[in-house]
Amino acid sequence: MPLPENTYALILAGGSGTRFWPLSRNSKPKQLLNLFGDGTLLNQTIDRLKGLVPLENILILTNSLQEAAVREVAPMLPAENIFAEPAKRDTAPAVALGIGLVAARNPDAVMMVLPADQLIQDVAAYQSVMSDALSVAESSDGLVTIGLRPTWACPSYGYIERGDRASIPGLDLEHPPFEVKRFREKPNPELAEQFLAAGGFSWNAGMFVWSLPTVIKQLTKHAPELSGFISELRRASDLNATVSAQFPKLTPISIDYALMECADRVLNIEATFDWDDVGSWISVAKYLEKSGSENRVNEPVSELDSENNIVFNARKGTRVALLGVDDLIIVQTDDALLIANRHQADAIKKLSDILPEELL
Repeated sequence: MPLPENTYALILAGGSGTRFWPLSRNSKPKQLLNLFGDGTLLNQTIDRLKGLVPLENILILTNSLQEAAVREVAPMLPAENIFAEPAKRDTAPAVALGIGLVAARNPDAVMMVLPADQLIQDVAAYQSVMSDALSVAESSDGLVTIGLRPTWACPSYGYIERGDRASIPGLDLEHPPFEVKRFREKPNPELAEQFLAAGGFSWNAGMFVWSLPTVIKQLTKHAPELSGFISELRRASDLNATVSAQFPKLTPISIDYALMECADRVLNIEATFDWDDVGSWISVAKYLEKSGSENRVNEPVSELDSENNIVFNARKGTRVALLGVDDLIIVQTDDALLIANRHQADAIKKLSDILPEELL
């Protein structure tokens, strides 16, 4: 594993607050919510890095709407390590900005790129996997991606198709890397079933590890606009002014399309830790207390002839009572109340089109 002073982490903490409305808002999306009573998902992401990455080497990218809330959640980080992107430009420009910020500090660094909104509870297993990934990134010419072993034929995730075990001389790892054959886009259900039956496929979790010399070389070859932006950041006399002027000009594109799918060598390490992207209230419900007839709640409720409901009450001093209702999602905050059919959980984000602006 690289020396601690050479190890960096970039946490991507942007996104919208539509899936968990009314608890989430545009200024407070999923990663800034305390959904499970263990701190926010962003807090948990930072905490998992203890022992892997010094606090002063953890950077967070967010946006102007969420910057204040991120700073409130992460006071343990140096103030200059939290950056608000001046425009929405998808993940490739965001990652390039992070690479440029790290390169300005340490051009030989090994860095992780991590989403802020994933639930991972087995910290020891997580650190074991990421430690091996850092070692592979430092010792090879590959870009490392962390894959999740599929538990079902999910059509909502991208997939990574693995090839042969990679040869990395001098490394004896608990979690060996494999060459990546190709990235596969979100499949239809039938193709997802084929992936699951074939084996050798991982869910793409959006976690990447690489050395700066390797990733900059690959960006120079495959995404020269982004490598040019990184070069500008490295020689900028006023970093913030350069970001403000140049970042909004970058082409919006995902890091998968811009780099990972065309890079010369990509390596995959399959995770052994638990993982949940917590994509809806249905996902959250798995971690809430059971109550009565298969109801899931974060606070005590009164219930009669009601089953399979999800109740999240964030309004202190109030009580939710259920009578003769099934399959509902009920979320109460100080200024809003959601009552939805649980089978339409994925459609909750569509409410943002009809809600008053002050509730978004």
